[in-house]
Amino acid sequence: MANSNKKNDAITSRDEDFAQWYTDVCRKAELMDYSSVKGFIDYLPYSYAMWEEIQNYLNKRFKEDLHASNVYLPSVIPTSLFNKEKEHVEGFAPETLVATMGGGKKLDDPLVIRPTSEILFSDLYKRLVSSYRDLPKCYNQWCSVVRWEKTTRPFLRGSEFLWQEGHCLFETEQEAIDNAIAARKVYEDLGKDLLAIPFLTGEKTEHERFAGAVHTYTIEALMHDGKTLQSGTSHYLGQGFAKAFGISYLGHENKLEAPHQTSWGVSTRLLGAVIMVHGDDNGLVLPPRIAPIQVVIIPIRMQTPGVLEACRKMVEVLKREGVRVYLDDDDSKTPGWKFAQYEMKGVPLRIEVGPRDLEKGEAVLTRRVDGLKQTAKIEEIEKEIPGVLEEIHEAMYQKALANLNAHIYEVSSVEELQKTLDEHGGFAKMPFCGDPECEDRLKEMTGGISTRCIAPDHVHEGTKCPCCGQEAKMVVYFGKAY
Repeated sequence: MANSNKKNDAITSRDEDFAQWYTDVCRKAELMDYSSVKGFIDYLPYSYAMWEEIQNYLNKRFKEDLHASNVYLPSVIPTSLFNKEKEHVEGFAPETLVATMGGGKKLDDPLVIRPTSEILFSDLYKRLVSSYRDLPKCYNQWCSVVRWEKTTRPFLRGSEFLWQEGHCLFETEQEAIDNAIAARKVYEDLGKDLLAIPFLTGEKTEHERFAGAVHTYTIEALMHDGKTLQSGTSHYLGQGFAKAFGISYLGHENKLEAPHQTSWGVSTRLLGAVIMVHGDDNGLVLPPRIAPIQVVIIPIRMQTPGVLEACRKMVEVLKREGVRVYLDDDDSKTPGWKFAQYEMKGVPLRIEVGPRDLEKGEAVLTRRVDGLKQTAKIEEIEKEIPGVLEEIHEAMYQKALANLNAHIYEVSSVEELQKTLDEHGGFAKMPFCGDPECEDRLKEMTGGISTRCIAPDHVHEGTKCPCCGQEAKMVVYFGKAY
């Protein structure tokens, strides 16, 4: 269990007001600031450093597993081009920001600030692909997108956010579907390997698919307050975009063919997931592999001869081991203030060295995740710390996994679905017909409960959808989502 003793009065208790707790943590831990434009935020160094760790992990996996290359495309789309894919446009039209003036003159073809880049990539691929020899084509870009959201919250839903988006073309449907599923697997691994977050994975229902997609695959996380968070998606787009934008290639049979297309992406919403999954009443609790500072060293009575020198030596040896370590030798702050500060910022491991410790040749280690204290020989500190950080990561993942597994329920009626999610949160599995109109009715009846993804469970013959009474075609995970 994370330390439940509240030490920081500047942060609202999670159970008192979870939304305010989240905002307090984002501000007090210096993750972001509000810009002068509503819905837009400034990403401060502490949060951006975490985003860089996500980029580093994904860049490696994209190149190795998905054979993707990084590119960068423009941030604007001519309206005439944007309107070519009807279903896609209908899905994004309410959220678009459009520039109508340029150089002091009204634009004949107003520019849509990209809400996503399927259109831009389709337009590019139309020029790059002419033969089956040009396929597969798999590009990824790191960029920001703008979606004019009515309600915003830092990292979770913003008018502008940072993300990556991969866009690929293949000769066959199966190649494309395999690519979309492989991308989702990379995201699932990201959760386990870097964020210490277990994801529920599956395919979206027809109602929840990405606009213009044939299949949408998702990773869903469970937050502390019981709500779910769609944390990343991958899509098999079929041939719709290719045909709408005139992408064709000369196939093996010397006939013009339309390629099969995919797209996949995650965003800075993952930072919101890290905050809400792991944080506690004292602030952030960061997994070591994403933490900007993995270890903070705090000297006690640093004026005592030898204390500061020992701390500086530890910094040197830990840096050689690749540990992101910081020595706080500011003598204007008390050790107690520093302890609270670095707890709030979620630093995974604190090392203290004082005169008595120095006499013993030891340092005191305190783990942020559970407050567990232990000692380590100063002369062997570089051998001890990497293993302790691995233990912390595994402890955080297992804690989150246990919480997820404890909040998956099976229900058999709309009333039971409502009661279960109202009282416990989490994910509730229920047979479902899959009809988008039925899903709309259920969402209205329950005050916002929605399908999160299709479960792998088999539907027994004759099972009826509890909402409409039609034949159930699938078992679905439901939840209250951000």
